[in-house]
Amino acid sequence: METQESPDRSDLPPAARTWSRRIWGAIPWLFFLLLLVIIGMAFIRITEKQAVLKAEKAQALKKDRPATNVVTLEMVPSPIHDRIRLPGDVQPWVKLNILAEVRGRIVSKKVEEGQTVRKGQLLARIDSRDYDNILASTRADFSAARKTLKRIRGLHREKLATQSQLDAATARVDALKAAMNTAELNAARCRIRAPAAGVVNRIDAEPGRFINTGDWVAEVLQLSRVKVRVGIPESDVAAVRQIDRFDVEIDALGGRIFKGTKHFLSRTADPMARLYDLIIKVNNPDQEILPDMFVRVDILKKTVPDALVIPLYASLSRSDAQIVFVVKDGKAHARQVTLGIQEGWRVQVVSGLSAGEKVIVIGQRGVNDGENVHVVRQLYRLEEINR
Repeated sequence: METQESPDRSDLPPAARTWSRRIWGAIPWLFFLLLLVIIGMAFIRITEKQAVLKAEKAQALKKDRPATNVVTLEMVPSPIHDRIRLPGDVQPWVKLNILAEVRGRIVSKKVEEGQTVRKGQLLARIDSRDYDNILASTRADFSAARKTLKRIRGLHREKLATQSQLDAATARVDALKAAMNTAELNAARCRIRAPAAGVVNRIDAEPGRFINTGDWVAEVLQLSRVKVRVGIPESDVAAVRQIDRFDVEIDALGGRIFKGTKHFLSRTADPMARLYDLIIKVNNPDQEILPDMFVRVDILKKTVPDALVIPLYASLSRSDAQIVFVVKDGKAHARQVTLGIQEGWRVQVVSGLSAGEKVIVIGQRGVNDGENVHVVRQLYRLEEINR
């Protein structure tokens, strides 16, 4: 058997022999690259076929899946209110602390705590004997001084008294008159009276108590109308400036709502809480609203009369966006929306919906975009949801 010999390249030129060696050396790499291309193409074909099969399977499952039962709400324009509810407290319209204006011992107390008093009504009386004696003495001195002045004036007209004597007599009368007026005031101040009509909230005027000038005696409150103080955040001050009437809810009175009007909005904020005090006037003819009661004030900032409104829970969060599902031709369609004013569990849809569209409000968490749905109930007002 003869052995085939490899071609003899000895007779080839050097350049040809170099290219021949390069070609024979590259043949294995070419086969390797060809193999990689074949494997890649096969992988792509397999992946595409798997994707097609998966899509066909998903489509088949979707066709076989029964329609999801849902409840829809037709979008009908309706009003929504931008409200804030802020806490506050009740204060008396007027709070008067009555202090003693003279020193002495209390001899009688004329009223009790909780009693309604008139302006000028006697509350308590201080022993006035010393002050009465001083008053009587100054009156006597004043009367004598007036007689002396009258006599000196007559003498002065006859040139029998000097001008300095007349001036001294006149000055003495004026001084004694001032002293008499002071004595009259001190004697009157022994009778402690109510400076204004109101209710005696506290009184410490038991007979026998010795008091000095400036000592506290009683507290009188005016409650026929009261102040409600509410702290307003800086962001709401501009809106509150435009509002004059408020609803005041008081839990202690069974959640009753009283009407109030704006009395004053402070020009400076509390340095700690950064809130501006709003004072609301509330009439209280029966005096059932008491100081320091806790209240909630309903402040209506804005009303949108023709808003599209959905339940807050009808909106779902998906990838930092809010979506709702709208039913059209028996299928659920995801719709991205922008939300606005929230009032309780109701929220305004600013964009993304149109009037007349039907939004899924029950069952929306169990559907996907494009799936078949079965509307078991159609609502036209939000209030119908809880029926």
